[in-house]
Amino acid sequence: MNDLTRLIESNPDVLGGTPIFSGTEVPVKYFFDYLESGENIDSFLARYSEVNRVEAQAVLNYAREATLSQVSVAE
Repeated sequence: MNDLTRLIESNPDVLGGTPIFSGTEVPVKYFFDYLESGENIDSFLARYSEVNRVEAQAVLNYAREATLSQVSVAE
């Protein structure tokens, strides 16, 4: 199991397979939607208390690294 599968899971029996924070029913998309709308991590965590700060920051770090690795491959 890699770090991503510890952070995010997708199961057809839970929200139709939508990627969620592992162990919750909170779609990862909600996190990115919060940030995109100008909200901060604290407001997301206040609304979805089943997700902790370490998990949210780890998802951001993973997205950052995935994005940066794609950019350097394309160059």
